[in-house]
Amino acid sequence: MEQLNNRYEFIMLFDVENGNPNGDPDAGNMPRVDAETGHGIVTDVCLKRKIRNYIDSVCEGQASYNILVKTDKALNTKFTEAYEACGLKTKEKGKNASSVSLARDYICKNYYDVRTFGAVMSTGDDPCGIVRGPVQINFARSIDPVLPQEITITRQAVTKEADMAKKETEMGKKTFIPYGLYRAEGYVSALLAQKTNFTEDDLELLWTSIINMFELDHSAARGKLCMRKLIIFKHESLLGNAPSHVLFDKVTVTKKEDVEVPRKFSDYIVAIEEMPKGVELIERI
Repeated sequence: MEQLNNRYEFIMLFDVENGNPNGDPDAGNMPRVDAETGHGIVTDVCLKRKIRNYIDSVCEGQASYNILVKTDKALNTKFTEAYEACGLKTKEKGKNASSVSLARDYICKNYYDVRTFGAVMSTGDDPCGIVRGPVQINFARSIDPVLPQEITITRQAVTKEADMAKKETEMGKKTFIPYGLYRAEGYVSALLAQKTNFTEDDLELLWTSIINMFELDHSAARGKLCMRKLIIFKHESLLGNAPSHVLFDKVTVTKKEDVEVPRKFSDYIVAIEEMPKGVELIERI
């Protein structure tokens, strides 16, 4: 597999219609919102979860494409399995650096999400160290302020047997955003990719997962979530040819003049300026 020799940055534009893209447990699972500006927020953890789920679905059972952060086993159990696979002693006090390094390399080779996003694996009796992932994603933020709403719904089923004689239905709540266009920015470090063995094939799978991650994640609560654009900046060099913020500023998303309240993606204009020398613009959607 070909190693990564180019730095990348990327921008994701996605929207939600009548759904909750990322509920906040501290606010009754209402859509996350910046309290000062009213702009919607989707955390990096939420976005990476969807990428992990996509990889887990399409690459299930394939060597090197396991997912570490999922609900099948405890993390410490997976760390011990790495030691066993490497022929190292488990549950031994005073682990030496070479044992931890071997186990860490095994995890990177066999778990896609670790060699992509990194992981802190220093817990339990068989620690596997810390991996700095080459791919990092910022919080997504809506282009315009959003208006989270809560509506009451009726369920045609009663929970408790004792309540059957009193009522035929029960009430519930549903939280959603009528419409919001979100922008998230990310980075791919070729330097770190070479340390975790994140390859060109892994990068291509990342782009595919970003494009399709909402397609395998539909639910009544999330509404209509769509990836509208994936804009990629490819540098000619390993360390990059321009600062990331300069490239991000080249892409602007603005509301059309005749639109007061956006309700669809076509209510916006996406403009991209000319790239600086040494940077190639790639639009995957």
